[in-house]
Amino acid sequence: MTSQTGPLRLEIDGMSCAGCARRVETALGGVTGVRDATANFADRSARFQADHADMTELQQALSDAGYPAVRTETRLSVEGLSCASCVARAETALKAVPGVLAAHVNLATQGARVAFLAGTTTPEHLARVLTDAGYPATVTEGDSPPDAEAETRRARRSFLISAALTLPVFATEMAAHAIPALHHWIIGTVGQTPYWVAQFLLTTLVMFWPGRVFYRVGLPALGRGAPEMNSLVAMGTLAAWGYSTVVLAAPGLLPEDARQVYFESAAVIVTLILLGRWLEARARGRTADAIRGLARLQPATARVETEDGTEDRPISALGLGDRVIVRPGERLPVDGEVISGTSLVDESMLTGEPLPVQKGTGDAVTGGTLNTHGALTIHATALGEASTLSRIIEMVRNAQSDRLPIQALADRVVARFVPAVLGVAVITLLLWLWLGPSITFALVAAVSVLIIACPCAMGLATPTSIMVATGRAAERGVLFRKGDALQSLEEARVIAFDKTGTLTEGRPAVSGVETANGFDRDEVLALAAAVETRSEHPLARAILEAAKGLPRHEAETHEITTGLGLSGRVNGREVMIGSRRMCAEAGIETTPLDKAASQAEEAGATPVFVCVDGTLAAVLAISDRVKDSAADLVADLKARGLTVAMITGDTTRTAQTVADRLGITEIHAEVRPDGKIAALDALRAAHGPVAFVGDGINDAPALAHADVGIAIGGGTDIAVDAADVVLMSGDPNGAGEAHRLSRLAMRNIRQNLFWAFAYNIALIPVAAGILYPAFGLLLSPQLAAAAMALSSVFVLSNALRLRRA
Repeated sequence: MTSQTGPLRLEIDGMSCAGCARRVETALGGVTGVRDATANFADRSARFQADHADMTELQQALSDAGYPAVRTETRLSVEGLSCASCVARAETALKAVPGVLAAHVNLATQGARVAFLAGTTTPEHLARVLTDAGYPATVTEGDSPPDAEAETRRARRSFLISAALTLPVFATEMAAHAIPALHHWIIGTVGQTPYWVAQFLLTTLVMFWPGRVFYRVGLPALGRGAPEMNSLVAMGTLAAWGYSTVVLAAPGLLPEDARQVYFESAAVIVTLILLGRWLEARARGRTADAIRGLARLQPATARVETEDGTEDRPISALGLGDRVIVRPGERLPVDGEVISGTSLVDESMLTGEPLPVQKGTGDAVTGGTLNTHGALTIHATALGEASTLSRIIEMVRNAQSDRLPIQALADRVVARFVPAVLGVAVITLLLWLWLGPSITFALVAAVSVLIIACPCAMGLATPTSIMVATGRAAERGVLFRKGDALQSLEEARVIAFDKTGTLTEGRPAVSGVETANGFDRDEVLALAAAVETRSEHPLARAILEAAKGLPRHEAETHEITTGLGLSGRVNGREVMIGSRRMCAEAGIETTPLDKAASQAEEAGATPVFVCVDGTLAAVLAISDRVKDSAADLVADLKARGLTVAMITGDTTRTAQTVADRLGITEIHAEVRPDGKIAALDALRAAHGPVAFVGDGINDAPALAHADVGIAIGGGTDIAVDAADVVLMSGDPNGAGEAHRLSRLAMRNIRQNLFWAFAYNIALIPVAAGILYPAFGLLLSPQLAAAAMALSSVFVLSNALRLRRA
């Protein structure tokens, strides 16, 4: 593998604070061909755009910075290998996958071993690549990359080992302080020096066995001039341990009143911080529950119909067009189209709606949904990375990795924080050496400053809330494609809606036909349907439905006038279908049918004029029922202090009728697609940031131009791709849900940032001894370690409250 192009995600080792994340971004940004790099301390990952970036150079840059990319391996079982050229082709296919470092295919064992950068791909995707290359492959059991549960288990094991070694030191030392007689008994029976030697041995084991990560990572970072959280812990514990070791090994170097050991402090600090990391790992693992829950929705195997009957195949071995049988109670393994059978399918994982949906022949179904009733046979239409479930997981993962503008303040502080803490610790040490009662007092104060000032909480404050909020939103059928949309949506002061397909059902029907003198109703409908056959507009579908059963004609020409209508030649006759404005621009008088058009508008229908050979032929009233939930949504948004607007290409009177039913007072009607951008600009100038909700191709420019674009999931792919937020249920109420979640998430983030900053601002001076002259209070290193660990746990626990939103 030489270079890669495209968006990439890496898992990073060694990140322990927000300052680490900044240094990872700096390291990535220094690699030629890498741009837009963002590192996420909460999930230990980095995302960036690669433009022919050399992956070897990239790995080296991360390693030099002290934060290597995580490598992992997987083994695949491969079929169809018959010669050396097969091996070469299979290896070439694997090495072309972004993130793959090495691939070795073995002809004799019919297997492959692939090394790749964790986060860039998955074993299942690699198996799919080989299958698509003509060599069906499956993942060998047990070769998936380690997950969050493994990290939690490791953290728990380290804490338990550390606690077991620390307990004798801590218990005897604290008990001796509390019960002087016990202290005298220990010294009298064991002896001072053997007692201290036992503490030295146990503490040394704690520091350099379960606690070795602090020194393995922190000291090199200090040597590079880029100190971080591990550096603070390493310096603090080594200072306490080193001082105590001098007292034990060379007491003559110190005054007699300074000969005290602090082995228990070093051991307890390491143990408490490891406890905090265990609790943090547990909580951080729960922030990614949404993604793991989505991933678990896809079955591992599928029942495939073959010429010889049925057989179970791994998902990675399926191919497009395979006939898959899904029994009642099973989840659909792939996206597909029903070719036989009827059933009720629970799509709540996709839309957040609890009621199952009737599915029959010709209906599209989505992998991961639950077949609740009858047996279905489906034709596989999308697999692997192209499936809806995989795309949803990728959207959620990308949103969770995004950096919000509000995080910029924390980033600026953290970039200078650790060096500043080191400076404060040095000043504290020197000041108390000059003014304080003893060397040990100065040492305790300086160590307390180093330990309590960990910036973990600052680094976790924003990304954990984003991860939980976007995950919770996905469970509710609201997909934040971009994490920063959380903040942008919360800042929006206007929510503007397209009308057709957004506030209305999007299934218009012809409710009335009024013809001009000399024209036959059926003839006009048949001519109009011939022109509309090539159109995807909802109104076109209404006309085609109304013309069912009438003679069919073929349009010889077809031309669309954006925002006005369309025209064409049918059986030698010129047919034009569109708005009153289109007729006016063509010089066609609409007065004879203006009354019928007005009546349609007053009823909330859209009048569509049909002209034949330059003469007005008919006006069609096309109605689209307002969605049941739309009025409640508008009322709810207005109650939150938001301005609700409607932007539509429909006539002013039709738009006004619908707006009156919904309680919308801000209306922009008869707007062409390009005019929606001007309407958004006008709303932004009058009220502030604007969110726009739409569903059609003509809404894509507006979705991209709005401060936040919200696409109805049942709309077109172009609209979805242009949006920041996708409502999978197709219900506009999802816009209200998205706004509510954004408010909750931003409030949660502000709480986290406040407590993270307030904690450090309040406790660093206390640790430095500011209260000692007046009250005789000095924070011990053990309490500093406990407070530091609890600050991160507090931030994570506060973020996890969003799971109940």
